[in-house]
Amino acid sequence: MVPFSFGGQALAALAEGAVFWPSRRALLVADLHLEKASWFAGRGQMLPPYDSLATLEALTTLVERCGATEIWCLGDSFHDVGGCDRLPQAAQDRLRALTGATHWTWITGNHDPAILDRCGGEVVEEALVDGLVLRHEADPAESRPELSGHFHPKLRVRVRGKQVARRCFVASAAKLVLPAFGSLTGGLDVDHPEIRRAVGGRAEALVPVADRLLRFPIAA
Repeated sequence: MVPFSFGGQALAALAEGAVFWPSRRALLVADLHLEKASWFAGRGQMLPPYDSLATLEALTTLVERCGATEIWCLGDSFHDVGGCDRLPQAAQDRLRALTGATHWTWITGNHDPAILDRCGGEVVEEALVDGLVLRHEADPAESRPELSGHFHPKLRVRVRGKQVARRCFVASAAKLVLPAFGSLTGGLDVDHPEIRRAVGGRAEALVPVADRLLRFPIAA
């Protein structure tokens, strides 16, 4: 957990791809994409059907480790609008335990614009919390400090002659884009034109490592 400042708030970046907000005891995650495997299975592409439970177990571990009492999911929490209905019983039980033990808010995304049965929690399109805008996709016209997801940013670097890719945060003066937290999610390179368009100039890829936040400038 690496402390940093954004929008006048003291936050902490977690290597798992989440943000912890100590003053609110809030955990922020993006793009869980629960039941992505079952969505593909319904279209003939078989993937290991354990993605939802793995994601929720990882989230449970973070909640317990941070002592979080407030959870914000920044959109695309389900891979499609029917994802919640397809949750296996073990995953549904885990999710209900989480939403029952915390103040849980779902922010809708492009994959789940209408979440009906959410296994608990409140649903909003976006939120303004202590001066920070929370939404699914960054709005280039937004001047207020904004946290979002959507792009699943990944950083590719060359280490000892080998290319390594890992999820990362993308930050500019007023934008902070979280990586995908889901266990079965791809990623978009941090220098992709859509990411640059969303966050503006002078952006950086942020990678929390141990007690440091590695910063990699993103070429304009």
